[in-house]
Amino acid sequence: MFESRIKSIVIVGGGTSGWMVAAALSKLMKPEFCSIKLIESEEIGTVGVGEATIPQIQLYNKLLELDEDEFVRKTQGTFKLGIQFVNWKSLGHKYIHAFGDVGKDMNSIEFYHYWLKMSQLGEAEELGNYTLSGVASDRGKFMRPFDAGNSPLSNIAYAFHFDAGLYARFLREYSEKLGVVRTEGKVVNTILRDTDGFIEAVRLESGASIAGDLFIDCSGFRGLLIEQALHTGYEDWSHWLPCDRAWAVPCAHAGEPSPYTRSTAHSAGWQWRIPLQHRIGNGHVFSSKFMSEDEACSILLNNLDGEALAEPRMLKFVTGKRRKFWNKNCIAIGLAGGFMEPLESTSIHLVQSAIARMMSFFPNQNFDQEDVDEFNRQAHFEYDRIRDFLILHYHATERDDSAFWNYCRTMDIPAELTQKIEQFKKNGRIFRHSNEMFNSTSWLEVMHGQGISPRAYNPLVDRMSNVEIKQRLEGVRRVIDKSVDFMPSHAQFIAENCKAGEV
Repeated sequence: MFESRIKSIVIVGGGTSGWMVAAALSKLMKPEFCSIKLIESEEIGTVGVGEATIPQIQLYNKLLELDEDEFVRKTQGTFKLGIQFVNWKSLGHKYIHAFGDVGKDMNSIEFYHYWLKMSQLGEAEELGNYTLSGVASDRGKFMRPFDAGNSPLSNIAYAFHFDAGLYARFLREYSEKLGVVRTEGKVVNTILRDTDGFIEAVRLESGASIAGDLFIDCSGFRGLLIEQALHTGYEDWSHWLPCDRAWAVPCAHAGEPSPYTRSTAHSAGWQWRIPLQHRIGNGHVFSSKFMSEDEACSILLNNLDGEALAEPRMLKFVTGKRRKFWNKNCIAIGLAGGFMEPLESTSIHLVQSAIARMMSFFPNQNFDQEDVDEFNRQAHFEYDRIRDFLILHYHATERDDSAFWNYCRTMDIPAELTQKIEQFKKNGRIFRHSNEMFNSTSWLEVMHGQGISPRAYNPLVDRMSNVEIKQRLEGVRRVIDKSVDFMPSHAQFIAENCKAGEV
């Protein structure tokens, strides 16, 4: 077994995904056990729009044993308590998909079933008012959780916004200190073994060849190894997620950074707003079938908080996934494996989960097909369920003000998503299938936010009187208000703990 182990890993592509892979591998492996080489070209550059994350990134940071304040400072980071959606259900409407719990479960029944009953009776406030993260977002508050007993302050779920370029630089420094060898250069050819078609080496523009046992494709949309060399194939999801372009531009601040990402729907797509310490990241994701590039750029520039700090940059993409994420001795991670627009900030999480899955199925040089197949099965399941969650945002809408929204509202959707929506409509029930990424709370917040209203609730709620339920809801609301009052402002917390220097 020792002689058949993987002795050399080659990562093709840097950026967020490449350096996340390199950092994790270098932390878990010593250089004498397995060499790790990363090839990237500064000429090619990276997409660099993945500046918003979800709370699971804290698991990755703990793996690397990062000092969180240092990490935030070096990436010009801010904190994130959720995503605010504006104009998605209808023009002028907004809601927040907040991290963390909604209310407090009672008698083994989810809190939201009690809320559903009282909401139908007109005796409950808006759902977001029962979430600590939602209320704190509205008030611009933030703090890390601490041991506060039964208080919601003990369990504050949060993520980060950060500059993707600075994040890659931060992880590169981390990785190189642990022995990762970086090579500057462009891959111009992939050398395959005659016997089985496995990758033997990659050849650079300089003429040098770099061989390896395991290759990680982090080359972005191009898929230099997984697609151009191994011809794996791609599953196109643009009939469900029709946006295929994005303009991106940073702008100056116009006030204190908010502790949430904002997604504002326009007539043929949506605009992201990601506040960092030194700037705001902005982008307009749109469908070229329903809007010209010039119009999309104009909409973006006319909806910035401050002065644009660079020329807008165009990104083109096709939503979907590779037919195999692991093919022969190549694993595609990040955009090389697939792409779903950053509507729910899942891009970096998909890199993180692919790394965790790779470590669970880490191969020897036999590359057992059973492991490869199970790796792919799990990856496909994860992508498919995230895809359905994103489709929900587009399909469950009342908007009929443009051809784009008419298409999205009336399009056929995957059977699994139809089943989930119909079950919620009938009785308010939401079930998490297997280990899908988004839990029942996330599905609740978005289905409710998009205007899907259940006709019923769990009948076991009726064991409690309406008077008592109302009192319980009011109690939850008071506790959340008191907790948020205790929290410092987001800007104050950053100033006191992790203020970055000038760029």
